[in-house]
Amino acid sequence: MDKIGVYLCKGCDLSACLDLSALAKVASGEMKAASCKSAEALCSPEGRALIEQDLAGASIDGVVIAACSPRAKPEAFAFGEHVLVERVNLREQVAWCSKPQDEDTQMLAEDYLRMGIVKARKSLIPVPYKSESFSFKLMVVGGGVTGVTAALEASRAGYEVILIEQESTLGGLSKTLYRQLPMATPFRQLETPAVVALIEQLGQRPNVEVLCNTVITQVTGEPGNFGVTLSSNGQERTLTVGTFVMATGAKPYDAAKLTQYGYGASPDVITNHQFEQMAKEGALVRPSNGKPINSVLFIQCAGSRDAEHLPYCSTYCCGTTLKQARYVRELRPEANAFIIYKDMRTPGLAESFYREMQDDQRLFLTKGEVQAVRSENGALLVEVGKTLLNDDLAITVDLVVLAVGLVPNGADVLKLKYRQGEALPTLRYDFPDSHFICFPYETRRTGIYAAGAIRAPMTVAASIDDARGAALKAIQCLEMTSRGEAVHPRSGDKSYTELYLSRCTSCKRCTEECPFGAFDEDEKGTPKPNPARCRRCGICMGACPERIISFKNYSIDAIGSMIKELEVPEEDEEKPRILVLACENDAYPAIDMAGQHKLQLSAFVRIIPVRCLGSVNTVWIKDALSKGWDGILQLGCKPGDDYQCHFIRGSELMQTRGENLKEVLTKMSLESERIRTEFVEVSDWERIPAIINEFSEQIVAMGANPFKGM
Repeated sequence: MDKIGVYLCKGCDLSACLDLSALAKVASGEMKAASCKSAEALCSPEGRALIEQDLAGASIDGVVIAACSPRAKPEAFAFGEHVLVERVNLREQVAWCSKPQDEDTQMLAEDYLRMGIVKARKSLIPVPYKSESFSFKLMVVGGGVTGVTAALEASRAGYEVILIEQESTLGGLSKTLYRQLPMATPFRQLETPAVVALIEQLGQRPNVEVLCNTVITQVTGEPGNFGVTLSSNGQERTLTVGTFVMATGAKPYDAAKLTQYGYGASPDVITNHQFEQMAKEGALVRPSNGKPINSVLFIQCAGSRDAEHLPYCSTYCCGTTLKQARYVRELRPEANAFIIYKDMRTPGLAESFYREMQDDQRLFLTKGEVQAVRSENGALLVEVGKTLLNDDLAITVDLVVLAVGLVPNGADVLKLKYRQGEALPTLRYDFPDSHFICFPYETRRTGIYAAGAIRAPMTVAASIDDARGAALKAIQCLEMTSRGEAVHPRSGDKSYTELYLSRCTSCKRCTEECPFGAFDEDEKGTPKPNPARCRRCGICMGACPERIISFKNYSIDAIGSMIKELEVPEEDEEKPRILVLACENDAYPAIDMAGQHKLQLSAFVRIIPVRCLGSVNTVWIKDALSKGWDGILQLGCKPGDDYQCHFIRGSELMQTRGENLKEVLTKMSLESERIRTEFVEVSDWERIPAIINEFSEQIVAMGANPFKGM
């Protein structure tokens, strides 16, 4: 952008804290902006009209707003897709966190203005990537209650849906149910499985194609243009779809591994799934002799919440056991039921059914640990310890039912032709869940959304809700991708990776480090971009040693120019300069929040937001140190599964690349302490001043960068 218009806001304490006339001289004089104007409040109708008037007169082609954080009031400073807007954060990160009318505060504001103007000059308006062919069809993989619901909801929204199921009929695990837990008020009576009515409704939808006895043999391409090869009833078929909802469900944990409960040793020890089938057939009898049962004992968490088997809670087991205890009482009114549990978990309105069952005089519930299950005198003797009353129990019953948990099913069914593998990447416990905070349906494969028990163990009611959410996310992906916009977490971003392949050395770092499989490779190892898979994180840009990857509005050159634009004070001025590269997802908002609470930050720091810590290219560090910057602080999201980087691996990669940074310092004969990396959550805003100010003090004590002034 050549003709930059700079607009200074006087509101929110800015005019009281800063010399705006001096800022105007920096913009118009030193930085040669096309114009520089101020307003009492740029976000007001009058302030917006001031900018719109200049845009209408074509006196400017880019806008720099020097006011509040870019995270504040984005709608107030949106002037259409053909106008590039750069925000300079003078409120949260200058006026509200620094001494008013102070020399260092004024220098801070002027530096931020310089950086904002140079970034605007080095940026271009993104031209969205749009595939020449685009499919709005949605494919649902799996015909259980989750898949049927997702297909039904997407079709009701007006989208064409293809539902594939590898079995000969729809229904999945839900079709094996005799009854299901209540989903309607007063939540006390068992209901007919919901999947029955859902399948009937699906059959009436004209825009849904159901393919049973069908498996996927290959998936290529990207959102909006996935090429799918199917094997259906012995025939191969190829088609194009826009997005996927993965609803392949879960399967019961292998009870053969639970020998401590007598499974396999006695035919009268069965699983909850086997008991469900018995109830559906209407014959509650002992497998060993076919005689009607008079007593049943249910063992909860059989393998679940157990480090040796399934470390997690399988969610549906407690409710299922209460439901099956009701079967016993309805089908065998004179029979007794016993439930031995670790904890009884019936969240939400399922508590109503739990209370209903507690009133049954022939149902005995106790917390305890099953010590042994063995055959004795033609029956089963169950020994229970650590009960609520601290008494050991010995209970003789006809049948023992193990409440086994669920394990995910089908993360590999898509047969993805991705450089990074055929299956959906899995994290803890083999569930293909990206662990994006608050975005549960996302996977690491853009345009593919996991729903139901493949994502996490859940009940029928939760699976139905999950299916609706995933269908909505798939629809959002279709609509946004058709416009060339990114999906979560940089929703709406129209930039995408551009490669200058003439300089590519085929080092494969971009293909290996991209968390989302946005690159494939040709036979020579040259990256082949799939722009619609891209999440716009910039990790590939940070990985590339040749610096040939960029975005139109976020590039090596743009950030590097911001770093090199500033004049670093001489050593005798005793004004060190510290570069803070802050991830825009958690760190930058946390810094803003510290400013909103008027917490003081060192005026020696200059903060540049980056899309992800993984997007930081080593050349920025080299340039800053060569320029004479005294210290570099990197602030990123916390790595790991419990609180993960928004781009999955960015923070983790920066930890790995830290070794490269040490090499940079060693070659430049600089102290390793001049670079620090900290990981924070957005809720760590109270810690931010301590982190920044402590590092600033450390740099002051260390002394000036010897490259200063060179």
